[in-house]
Amino acid sequence: MNDSLHFAFDFDLDELAPADAASEEELERLWSGDRTILSQHHSAPNGSHSFVLAHDRSATWGIPGSPQLVAIAVARDLSLSTFTLATSHHATAAFAQSWLVERGCPPEQIAPVGSDRVKPADDLTVQVEQQIRESGTRYEVLDTYTSDYEPSETWTLARDSSASQVPVRVFHEEWNHDASTYTMREGAFTDVGAARSWLDDRSGPLPQPPEYTSRSGTVLQDRTARIALTRSAAAPTTPNTGLDATRTPPPGVRRPVQGRLL
Repeated sequence: MNDSLHFAFDFDLDELAPADAASEEELERLWSGDRTILSQHHSAPNGSHSFVLAHDRSATWGIPGSPQLVAIAVARDLSLSTFTLATSHHATAAFAQSWLVERGCPPEQIAPVGSDRVKPADDLTVQVEQQIRESGTRYEVLDTYTSDYEPSETWTLARDSSASQVPVRVFHEEWNHDASTYTMREGAFTDVGAARSWLDDRSGPLPQPPEYTSRSGTVLQDRTARIALTRSAAAPTTPNTGLDATRTPPPGVRRPVQGRLL
């Protein structure tokens, strides 16, 4: 990866003081971590705001399944010589970008991701990512999981406040390293229990949201929305997906950097 993308934490804060204790603590955590910039945007005038999407490399050696992407928002008050800083961790880039957009970042400025080696596999992936990125407060994230092993995947379990039926959604992202591509699919479930059952068993296709069929002429009717997301016989099953579950990698195996950054 280009050295220019390695996180230098140069937010031009040398002459500014944290506006509150939370911002000071967040800055200390950023300095102590190991992160790589994937996308960033700095606003005008006078660079008052900075928005960064980064990969937290230290997360790959932490609790298995932990989110590896961090969104960072900085706001500078030049008249008071202070700044505020907030961060949020996510399993997928689109949800991290949505968090930044909610804090004032233009979606088209944060959408490009630095790695040029892995691309969306199809138009449906692009559409679903855009839907998430521009969703505002539509989705309440309930749980996430990131796997560095085969299958290399992430999922985000969320509640869709705009859905009149089957409001629980699973956003499943899967990586094809041989093709240097990834897919993102959305599934709809009546409740959290049904969603977790699918995540544990993968016994059939990811159920398509009912609103897809009402959007005639859009890529959301792409037949690939119902492709079965199955695991190979050799792949490990998804461990306990509870919010406080401890996920342990196979004995003797160290967790590599997530596939998107290789």
